[in-house]
Amino acid sequence: MEKVQVFIVGAGPSGLATAACLIKLSIPHVVVEREDCIASLWRKHTYNCLKLHIAKEFCELPLMSYPNDSPTYILKDNFLRYLDDYVMKFNISPKFNTSVESCMYDEAGNYWSIMAQDKVSGKTSHYASKFLVVATGENSAGNIPDIAGLQSFHGEAIHSSSYKCGSDYVGKSVLVVGSGNSGFEIAHDLAIHGADTSIVIRSPVCTQFVDIIFYSQICCDIEPIFTLFIVKFHVMTKELIHLGMILARWRLSLILVDFILVLLAYLLFGDLSKHGIVRPHMGPLLLKAKTGRSAVIDVGTTKLIKKGDIKVFGPISRIRGNLIEFEDGNERYYDALLFATGYKSTANICLKKDMSMLNSDGLPKNEFPNHWKGTNGLYCVGFARRGLAGIAHDAEIVASDIQANIKMTLFD
Repeated sequence: MEKVQVFIVGAGPSGLATAACLIKLSIPHVVVEREDCIASLWRKHTYNCLKLHIAKEFCELPLMSYPNDSPTYILKDNFLRYLDDYVMKFNISPKFNTSVESCMYDEAGNYWSIMAQDKVSGKTSHYASKFLVVATGENSAGNIPDIAGLQSFHGEAIHSSSYKCGSDYVGKSVLVVGSGNSGFEIAHDLAIHGADTSIVIRSPVCTQFVDIIFYSQICCDIEPIFTLFIVKFHVMTKELIHLGMILARWRLSLILVDFILVLLAYLLFGDLSKHGIVRPHMGPLLLKAKTGRSAVIDVGTTKLIKKGDIKVFGPISRIRGNLIEFEDGNERYYDALLFATGYKSTANICLKKDMSMLNSDGLPKNEFPNHWKGTNGLYCVGFARRGLAGIAHDAEIVASDIQANIKMTLFD
């Protein structure tokens, strides 16, 4: 059994950020990754046109900024290069193709007993660690809803994690299920590449159109906080950005800033409910703080919906072969179904019986900002529902907490 001080599960942005913070503090650790590369979700399971929706200064990992010549909104390839450079800068060396099968706390020895398997050789390794960091994140596996008759569909039915480019669907009739950022971006990509595109909007969409980008500080609650939002509009860029800079200096509540954001969106685009797009009752910042759902950043999808190039339908009631029946009575035939219906956590698979930190869905029991710590040296990073800013916050606070406790828990 190999003894380690800190065992990190996952070499995505969460695991890399945690490793970098531990390296800065000279704390020994091991990072294991079930895939054969870092950031496998970003590298292998994201579509080609993906880009970060928040300005780059709010999407950095700890201790390293993006290059000065990087675009404001980072493209997928730019982000992957940033992660590769991050690994090189801090000399992070994950153990790839290593699947963690179980992590159980040994009460007698006061350590985590971890069993991992090499997916290539089949060899099993055992570790004893004083601290365990689960950094697999909220988005470990694609989530496809259970829809009556889905198994009878004869065409291609995939999760958005398997989608790459609209050029693969030229001339085909495609239904995108899901109206978050991925759903809107994929629907746009399909339509501009010549697919007959429809999108299912099952619930109100918190939309801030024409690149209305927002960011609130990580302490996202109803109490007054410093809040910044940047509104980018092709005609009024300077004026609205200046307004955002002024608001950044004020202590405003989320409710007030949400009111301003929604008002601006309404003034710019009017009532979109006639096109099947209904805003939720909560504004974008409060919605993010309370539910983890992000506002949808429009990339041109709304214009195509208004033109009729992308058709909007409500929830699906049943699937009969290639015929999709909707709850409002409409029905259409489709060649392909694309589920942009989010992801789910798989953290509980390795934690087995330990439920001290995560619930049955693999998410923290405690709400932000008290979500990151369990018992007996157990931590999670990347489960704050606050994107890369949340990951940076988690990694720094977890590393600091480990440093504060490590002298009391060193192996003999």
